[in-house]
Formats: sequence, structure tokens, C-alpha cells
Amino acid sequence: MSARFCGTGSCVPDYVMDNDGVAELVETSDSWIRERTGVEQRRIARKETTVSMAAEAGRQAVKEAGISPEDIDMII
Repeated sequence: MSARFCGTGSCVPDYVMDNDGVAELVETSDSWIRERTGVEQRRIARKETTVSMAAEAGRQAVKEAGISPEDIDMII
């Protein structure tokens, strides 16, 4: 038995919050966050779910591989 990767896909939430947005929620600033973490922005799921993002990544992987979903034996 053998296995191979035929395609990959990815999906991230649409909504982006920068450090200024975080600073409005908690007592901090962009420079404080950036100096300590290096983080400038983050993606936050609002309408997406883990399942919806996994399904989109799966669709991309199938398309990239040039196969149909019925051809898949295993998803890792």
C-alpha cells in the first residue's frame, strides 16, 4: 500500500483585526502588542466555522489535484 499527496488547499476567515482593533477592546496599544509578540493582525472567524473552512480547503485540494471527490480514499 502506498499514499501520496495529490493536492492541498487552505482557507482563512475573511475578517481581519489589526492591533488597533484589539486596543479598542483591551487596555493596550499596537506598539505594545507588536514589540512583545510580533503580531500585526489576526484573522477572526465571524461567519465561518471550522467545518466550512475545512470544506473549502478540501474543494481547493480536489481542484488542484485534478480529481473528483469520488477518487479520494483518505483525507489527512
